[in-house]
Amino acid sequence: MDTLEAIRTRRAIRAYDPDHRISDAELRTLLAAARMAPSAFNVQHCRFVVVKDPALRRELRKVAWDQSHVTDASVLVVLCADRDAWKEDPARYFNGAPDAVRQQMAEMITRYYEGREWVQQDETMRSCGLAAQTLMLAATAMGYQSCPMDGFDFEAVGKLINLPPNHVVAMFVVIGKGTQEAAPRVGKLPDSEVILTDRFPSR
Repeated sequence: MDTLEAIRTRRAIRAYDPDHRISDAELRTLLAAARMAPSAFNVQHCRFVVVKDPALRRELRKVAWDQSHVTDASVLVVLCADRDAWKEDPARYFNGAPDAVRQQMAEMITRYYEGREWVQQDETMRSCGLAAQTLMLAATAMGYQSCPMDGFDFEAVGKLINLPPNHVVAMFVVIGKGTQEAAPRVGKLPDSEVILTDRFPSR
């Protein structure tokens, strides 16, 4: 599928065929695509928790407002991020580059993140957002439907998936064979309100 067509046709679908299975090969393709999403300094904050255990899916549904797509979609991915990824041997994010480049980039990463907790948090969310959109566009290109989700108890989800203390949960993404058509697009704001040139107008 053409990339622009995938962007145009991707919609959030909330009803899925619970009997449909996505093959392991297809799942690997989807996750490989998601891992191509960019991250600041190539730090790769994202951790993709692919929930396959039906019992765990049911428990996650309980803390996600009983939304049926948590259990009915073929794939449930809990997108998480490691807040401390920046300080875990940062030179490794440039393995394969010349030693001087690896050292330079490791020093830049430390300077950018160290002591800036808001940046550490913000970058995890940016990375997960980019990865989630890439994952959903890949699913669309493969003929599947998807839905990003944040309607759940984040603390309860963290406990259920044994989230490490230095990690955060960003969102769910479900993927599968949708059983409903997307609702018509409504409420689109005019371009003049959301696309600006150079700066915001003076007030």
